[in-house]
Amino acid sequence: MFSFTSIEIYQQFLLANQDGCKIAVNHYLSVIEANKQLNAFLEVYAQEALAQAADLDAKRAAGNRPLGKLHGVIVALKDVICYKDHKVSASSHILENYLSIYNATVVEKLLAEDAIIIGRNNCDEFAMGSSNENSAFGAVKNAFDETRVPGGSSGGSAVAVQAGMCMISLGSDTGGSVRQPADFCGIVGLKPTYGRISRYGLIAYASSFDQIGIFAANIDDAALALEIIAGNDAYDSTASQQIVPNYSTQLQSNKKYKIAYFTEALSNPALDKEIAASIRLFIEQLKADGHEVEPVTFELLNYIVPVYYVLTTAEASSNLSRFDGVKYGYRAPLTATDDLTEMYKKSRSQGFGKEVQRRIMLGTFVLSAGYYDAYFTKAQQVRRILSDTTTTIFKQFDAIIMPTVPTTAFKIGEKSTDPIEMFLADIYTVFANLVGIPAISVPLFKHSNGLPFGLQVLCSHFNELSLLSLSKRMLELKK
Repeated sequence: MFSFTSIEIYQQFLLANQDGCKIAVNHYLSVIEANKQLNAFLEVYAQEALAQAADLDAKRAAGNRPLGKLHGVIVALKDVICYKDHKVSASSHILENYLSIYNATVVEKLLAEDAIIIGRNNCDEFAMGSSNENSAFGAVKNAFDETRVPGGSSGGSAVAVQAGMCMISLGSDTGGSVRQPADFCGIVGLKPTYGRISRYGLIAYASSFDQIGIFAANIDDAALALEIIAGNDAYDSTASQQIVPNYSTQLQSNKKYKIAYFTEALSNPALDKEIAASIRLFIEQLKADGHEVEPVTFELLNYIVPVYYVLTTAEASSNLSRFDGVKYGYRAPLTATDDLTEMYKKSRSQGFGKEVQRRIMLGTFVLSAGYYDAYFTKAQQVRRILSDTTTTIFKQFDAIIMPTVPTTAFKIGEKSTDPIEMFLADIYTVFANLVGIPAISVPLFKHSNGLPFGLQVLCSHFNELSLLSLSKRMLELKK
């Protein structure tokens, strides 16, 4: 009987089993089929995955070529990451039958290291949402409780790892879309520094916020995946040219960290009392382990969500203007009297879902001539203040900790009629995207309602090594 605990142990299994990749792929295909009611996958590449598994088994048997670092690892992709000659729809009717004509850089890097891509995951349409209820192809369900959301927007990618339908998966994180579903699903969710991973081939939501992120069952696997897909890219001018460390071999550390937490975050009335109490208790455990953990006043917390939604909707309004029904994507049926403008209106009204329409309209409003300075300019100024404040904090501390989400996973439909309440669920995650720092949700806790929740850890720009090392130490401490 095949089982998976980590990539390292799995690759030892492969060395001892001639048909190991084929065994693994067949196992995951059966798990996907058994859990199809969760709606985590929009498409499964069964025949391709089996063919690739056979090739990798043959490569291993031949023994005349080096094996990739992700040899045989089963990976799933969020439906916003381009995979050549495969559909990529952003879970939207407007791109429902679009075939990608090229590979995203992260896909190229995965394939170059012998990974097996098993399918594409459902998500909130154009990565806009915090519950994965906004997909044109139906909501994703949380494997712990199918009446509850998995979080969004990368809910399908999170559930794929949570329910054992793949080993790791890639999502995108614009304001928490990897960390929040990781929290709700009880797994590791990593958002690297902005620019650490190329965005080439990622369908854009808000270009100065978007970052491809990683879901994994443990820190070591997330570290290895980051090591593979990070790095400079000539196709993305925002991708950093900084050298990528060998994260996977440098995680063990006896360092004692100086850690900050925001008093306003733990005392926020929206935060579940049990989550707050668990984090406070864990702070004492960290202190007992030799770390310095101190409160920091952060008076800007209540400005974070408004600033985030002003700026991201403005960028979305611009980015999504390309989907007009002219060159590709959905085009609405037209009458003989319809002109070009009417074609645009009908195609976009019928092709985009309500949440995407809401954000495009908000973004168009804040960019309009009469409101640009009042909203967009002011939001950019606050973003600069946030960035400066964060730089000051990291001159004194190695890391910041805070909740990932104010509550555990909520019921499907519970917040879908109140967009403001849904927006406020992002209060702890959007900060990292506004200032571009790396952040991770570490699965440490279990609520009395039986659902998991995590702790969010944040470090300074390009300091993913400390982020991952501290997170691994936290998991060891919690055992």
